[in-house]
Amino acid sequence: MAGSVYDSPLYHLLFPAGDVGKLFTDSAEIRAMLLVEGALAQAQGALGVIPETAAAFIHRAAMEVQIDPAGLAAATGQNGVTVPGLVAAFRRAMEAPDYAQYLHWGATSQDIMDTGLMLRLRQFLSLLERDMRTTLVALARLATPHAETPMAARTYGQHATPTSFGAVAAGWGQPLLTLLDELPALRARLVVSLSGAAGTSAALGPQADATRAAMAKSLGLADSGQGWHADRSSLQAICAWATRVATACGKMGEDLLLLTQSGIAEVTLDGAGGSSTMPQKQNPVGPSAMVALARQIVALNGVMQGAGLHREQRDGAAWFSEWLTLPQLCLGTAATLSHAQRLAETLTPDPAAMRATLDGGQGLIHAEALSFRLSETMPRPEAQARVKALCKEALAEKRDLAGLARAAFPDLPLDDVFDPSFQMGQAPDTARRFAQQVANLPDPG
Repeated sequence: MAGSVYDSPLYHLLFPAGDVGKLFTDSAEIRAMLLVEGALAQAQGALGVIPETAAAFIHRAAMEVQIDPAGLAAATGQNGVTVPGLVAAFRRAMEAPDYAQYLHWGATSQDIMDTGLMLRLRQFLSLLERDMRTTLVALARLATPHAETPMAARTYGQHATPTSFGAVAAGWGQPLLTLLDELPALRARLVVSLSGAAGTSAALGPQADATRAAMAKSLGLADSGQGWHADRSSLQAICAWATRVATACGKMGEDLLLLTQSGIAEVTLDGAGGSSTMPQKQNPVGPSAMVALARQIVALNGVMQGAGLHREQRDGAAWFSEWLTLPQLCLGTAATLSHAQRLAETLTPDPAAMRATLDGGQGLIHAEALSFRLSETMPRPEAQARVKALCKEALAEKRDLAGLARAAFPDLPLDDVFDPSFQMGQAPDTARRFAQQVANLPDPG
């Protein structure tokens, strides 16, 4: 088994992280940290903290220099962080000692690494937003034409009352709409880190606040107004949000596993997987991957939340826990959303199979509707008791509930009670309202 399935030549198509995978590589991390070093120098040059000529040289070099990640391995293994080796390699690559001495002025390793991570998480959120929007459009295309396609709702794995497939599709998409609404507030938590070795900004001098604000503006990040070396709440919030994306997709996967299983088959998947020995099988590979990924991401989020237990002003162990966890959480979220998008665009509901399910259960799915119809002519407890007795009789004698009810209550109108088209409640409206919400989504701009 590969150490990471996301960049494995064997497994990467089963767990497709897509463009998000490009954000969590050694090269991407180094490039982000170089941009941070350049922005820091630029801000300090404008404020007179370091010479403007040195700042301009460092800023330009940060966008041009190429540093081999492998060349930093020994220093990283020794120091526990990449930045000392990176700064040394950057200074050598600049070939300008008079300017290079001002590189990384007053900052600490965590400032550079955390700010670089925030740059990559900004792209991560944008990529997820793109895929969420595409998935929502596909789900809306399912919800609209199937707003009034009746099917059996199931609770505890048992038939409950009729719903519509459009409402089921809307149920898959509604959490994603909520998560999209939360993105602006979440993006406000993409913040610059700049507070020096112990979070006091001592080495940054009297211009520390102004430097941090200018650096944030240059990088397009927010300025928290304070250091956050030991306050991991922004990262925790981003991870919790991503976990909810994954669980929303995982719920869709769980439903599809059930709706495609033998004996139900109310949905058909495009490109289902085959078995090595059983040619009849069409395995729901995509939904299975979605569920597995969601379960892993929930566990990873637990580690991320626990990593907020930083000791004192900075904590290497808690920080290392983030490095081991956060990339996997982000890649897994991207992969499960990729599966959700593809399935939403390609799955096919089978209305005939759904109707057969409704018609094949002796009409017992309409028991609740029957009890409410009886409640129009008798007390509710009595109506419930009468219907319960009829259900027992239907099961014992293998008869249809509709026939028993019509015989027992010949004067009551019952045709609509046993017609699922009349018993979906607000399900059709739910489907149409969801589709309209998707249509009204503001341009991401």
